[in-house]
Amino acid sequence: MENSKSMKEWLTNFGLEHPLVIAGPCSAETEEQVVGVAHQLKDTDTSVMRAGIWKPRTRPGNFEGVGAIGLGWLQRAKEETGLMIATEVANANHVDLALKADIDVLWIGARSTVSPFIVQEIAEALKGTDKIVLVKNPVNPDLPLWLGAVERLNQANIKKLGVIHRGFSTYEKTKFRNNPEWQIAIDLQTEFPDLPLILDPSHIAGNRELIFDVCQTALDLNYDGIMVETHPQPDAAWSDAKQQITPNRLEEITKDLRIRKASLNQAEYVNKLNALRTKIDVIDQQLLESLGKRMGIAQEIGQLKKENNVAILQSKRWNTILENMIEKAKVHDLSEDFILKFLKAIHEESIKHQNQIINKKVK
Repeated sequence: MENSKSMKEWLTNFGLEHPLVIAGPCSAETEEQVVGVAHQLKDTDTSVMRAGIWKPRTRPGNFEGVGAIGLGWLQRAKEETGLMIATEVANANHVDLALKADIDVLWIGARSTVSPFIVQEIAEALKGTDKIVLVKNPVNPDLPLWLGAVERLNQANIKKLGVIHRGFSTYEKTKFRNNPEWQIAIDLQTEFPDLPLILDPSHIAGNRELIFDVCQTALDLNYDGIMVETHPQPDAAWSDAKQQITPNRLEEITKDLRIRKASLNQAEYVNKLNALRTKIDVIDQQLLESLGKRMGIAQEIGQLKKENNVAILQSKRWNTILENMIEKAKVHDLSEDFILKFLKAIHEESIKHQNQIINKKVK
């Protein structure tokens, strides 16, 4: 991407000694709520206050935002507190209204990022703006789609670009509302290290109790900031109540987060080492989850073999797997000896699981 090295310049202009903090309610509900929470946030580490005024909902009937009237509420919050203000835009009309209202930060939501047509429309409406524009990852785990949105905005000569990692939808039940899929954000960070990366722990967690841990993992992975949904009375919020926190809780979280500051060569080494180890921890967790899924499928195969009176060991199939995987491993600079040991261990565990299924006595 052209000019990628200049993309963090807008971030350094904040002059912060801590990661960028964007905070505010999921939805602007009333003028009193918006202005009130802004006053509560101004004495925290918050630099930008956020509030959604257009809320794309999955199904009709849910609160879809107050609309353009909320722009005036955000303007008042900015005037009274000095905080910068941010909101989501989902089409060219939203962009036009937000720019006229002098909104400082505009973000493109996950549902918009999935459509190149929508992103292109927004990019053309924003062409040449000096506003900060942030792009949330698409709903599904698709790195090229995420990068494609950024590239469209870059082509529209928007210099102050960044991305927001808000997790990915999955049918599988996990403790998260949206599975973080950290490796996708790591890959993006590796490909474009100068593209500011901001975490949305609220949408990943879906549960305020998980927000601190998710934020800490992000900072360990060298994220540049966090965008946390913050509400004066979270349980009474008109949308996404369970994932919002109070301004007081936000202040506690930002004080307790471990932020690495390199000042000496040794400190820089330790910081980089910790960041790399955190990446390994993320990948190890993904390996365990993948192995667990594989064993689950092995059990299904065992049940199928039992029902059809088929032997567990299928040597021809096993030899084919070994040959294919050894060849593919060469691309990743993995030795044949390692792959043989690794696959044999997996195969033995799979046979064990299938054996348990086939020899299980029916009560």
